[in-house]
Amino acid sequence: MSKTAIIYHGSQRIIKKPVFGEGNPRNDYGLGFYCTYEIELAKEWACTEEKSGYANQYDLDLTNLAVMRLSGADYNILNWLAVLLNNRTFRISNNVAAEGKAYLLEKFLPDAGAYDVIIGYRADDSYFSFANAFLNNTLSLAQLENAMYLGELGEQTVLKSQKSFERIRFVRSEAADREVYYPQKSARDKEARLAYRKEQGLQRAVDSIYLIDILRERWDNDDARIRRNVSG
Repeated sequence: MSKTAIIYHGSQRIIKKPVFGEGNPRNDYGLGFYCTYEIELAKEWACTEEKSGYANQYDLDLTNLAVMRLSGADYNILNWLAVLLNNRTFRISNNVAAEGKAYLLEKFLPDAGAYDVIIGYRADDSYFSFANAFLNNTLSLAQLENAMYLGELGEQTVLKSQKSFERIRFVRSEAADREVYYPQKSARDKEARLAYRKEQGLQRAVDSIYLIDILRERWDNDDARIRRNVSG
């Protein structure tokens, strides 16, 4: 029995046939076709300040596809961060950040090579600030977790393999008016940046865990002090 998911891709154009191998390899989860289960979120992603866009709707047949649910209970926030580190460009401002990046990639990077689809949090520019601050040892692990778990990022579904691209079928496109959806996108970003500044301004708890503590104590992926993801 087949299992079909309805997904949406926000774009400046109508995309009836996504092409495997196209796109930006420096996105959150590397090269792939980035979608969401939420049409309203896709419409936000589609719009810029100057241009309206489209939410393209697809049916994705998940039958026999290997799916990594990076935001699910099998993984933790450091797995997600390691995937970002492996794909996106971070600001490395000190030796702790440089050592921390290497350590997180060694100990926490999950093997995504065998998966056709990855589902996980989306690190837009505002939320990327949290990840970057943690790497540079100015934000605690608890603050990073709160930002990801309690923020309104929305999850993204990313088609990674040729097989997954063969299982997607275009259904329709729906216009996204920039006058409606760009302000919503901006408001989401503003809220995230305010949350970031608020977290940075909080007094540090005596028992707060920072990246330097993880390095000093040589945490690994099975460490009981790491909170498992709460969605799934």
